[in-house]
Amino acid sequence: MNKVILTGRLTRDPEVRYTQSDNPTAIARYALAVERRFKKDADQTVDFINCVAFGKSGEFAEKYLRKGTKIVITGRIQTGSYTNKDGAKVYTTDVIIEEHEFCESKNSGSGSSSTTDSDGFMSIPDDINEELPFN
Repeated sequence: MNKVILTGRLTRDPEVRYTQSDNPTAIARYALAVERRFKKDADQTVDFINCVAFGKSGEFAEKYLRKGTKIVITGRIQTGSYTNKDGAKVYTTDVIIEEHEFCESKNSGSGSSSTTDSDGFMSIPDDINEELPFN
């Protein structure tokens, strides 16, 4: 079984590209800073995990995810390799996103205004016409 669950913060805004086809597909790439469970010499150690989201998940990343956003992702690890322009073989490891969810309210991470109503529910923007890509 190849299943990954990570919690972390985006290190930069997602880089999104679309395939060149009759039905373009979004491909979003970003890195998550994931803290390790144990500290080394009283310093928190962080891993930087490369993530790739396709289709609706890629479109969601483009629209809603920004540097510093704390999210939970589930997906699978995919490895690969290629030869760079200098002729050296480069090995890659990415997490292919199956689902992602916000970990905190908008105001707790970035200091912006709250998106939570007085009843404690998060307000959804009116311009969303499709189903949300998370549960």
